[in-house]
Amino acid sequence: MSIDLELIRKYNVAGPRYTSYPTVPYWEGDNLAVADWQHLCQKTFDESNIAQGISLYIHLPFCEKLCTFCGCNKRITVNHAVEEPYIDTLLKEWNMYLACFSQQPIVREIHLGGGTPTFFSAQNLSRLISNIDATIARHPDFELSYEAHPNVTTQEQLQVLYDMGSRRISFGIQDFDDRVQIAINRVQTYDQVALVTHWARQIGYHSINYDIIYGLPYQQLSSIETTMSFIGQLRPERIAFYSYAHVPWMAKSQRGYDENNLPQATEKRALYERGRALLFQYGYHEIAMDHFALENDPLLRSSIKGTLHRNFMGYTPHHTSLMIGLGVSAISDSWTAYAQNNKSFEDYVKLVSSGTLPIYKGHILTEEDLYVRVHILNLICRFTTTFDNKTRDKIMVYKERLLEMELDRLIHWHENTLSVSNKGRTFIRNICMALDERLYRQQATTQLFSQTI
Repeated sequence: MSIDLELIRKYNVAGPRYTSYPTVPYWEGDNLAVADWQHLCQKTFDESNIAQGISLYIHLPFCEKLCTFCGCNKRITVNHAVEEPYIDTLLKEWNMYLACFSQQPIVREIHLGGGTPTFFSAQNLSRLISNIDATIARHPDFELSYEAHPNVTTQEQLQVLYDMGSRRISFGIQDFDDRVQIAINRVQTYDQVALVTHWARQIGYHSINYDIIYGLPYQQLSSIETTMSFIGQLRPERIAFYSYAHVPWMAKSQRGYDENNLPQATEKRALYERGRALLFQYGYHEIAMDHFALENDPLLRSSIKGTLHRNFMGYTPHHTSLMIGLGVSAISDSWTAYAQNNKSFEDYVKLVSSGTLPIYKGHILTEEDLYVRVHILNLICRFTTTFDNKTRDKIMVYKERLLEMELDRLIHWHENTLSVSNKGRTFIRNICMALDERLYRQQATTQLFSQTI
């Protein structure tokens, strides 16, 4: 697909990534009461545990080195004595949630995110999962997945987590180009990535993901081509091909390089289009926003069936209405409400140690929020959504907001159904913004989001 430079210039504005709706800056309720959150969790649990199961996200924030591109909540240390007390705190937090539930939770998926989960020793990872495992029933489609840094991932860690039931792993690669790796302080060789990939396959993992980022400092077409050629050789089952989110006002480490060294809008998009074309050449299929998979991958199958879902853990083949987030800064989702744990490591530990759920911020979704949430999820998972006839007034508002995009052939309407064209997929975040009532009502006076392209 050729790049329409005029459209890139026109629509490259600051906008949300729609990990949630409403997006975090527009949440209301900085003082969400813990009792209210517990009640909402209980209600969703009672309604969905048997039918769907629940999801569990565990934030493991430690990293030995700072990757300067990263906007995640992390704690840099080489002191591995932090592992055991942090796991103790996670298990205390989980026990507080168990006390809220009316029966044994049926867990459909557990995801370990970071930070660097493979910062933790194999023994401590085993202790964490086995202690949680003792309190739950595993759903028949249970999945345990985790993120890993190729430089600090051992065969023992891979084996232990496989023995605990994991069959899916995600390696943070970002780019194979030496100059780019040095700029973002994420140096890892092709040989090291190939080695850990080989170990994982030898052990029995059947779904390996590589995270690749475009728009990083010093990236050029040649570096994207090199990166994709290595992917073509190693053939991980999944690729997450993300746009670099430059938010130095939030992630101070991103001030460590000159913004003039970042590829600008049209140049940045050219990196994506070249990488995307090469992924197609190597047999990958495009899935929703930023994701690609080989034939027969469960994510691709769920995309074809129309069951793909997206939550704070990313795209998943499974939809659970309740997702509990454990750990510092972790976000939980009860479908009708969100709750985020304290971002301060010390405050998080202090609250859990005192027997209090460490909630510091949240949002209870209004009826309008829930309506918009469903349609934005449909767009970012399936590139189409159908509005109810009872909401004619809303449809007319959306049609007016999307008129210019319709004229640019990015979307089209068929009665009450909004569909995104192949050309429009580049601008999916902009299309979702047209449905975002809070974005329209609460125009920010300062930039809150990265650019959409």
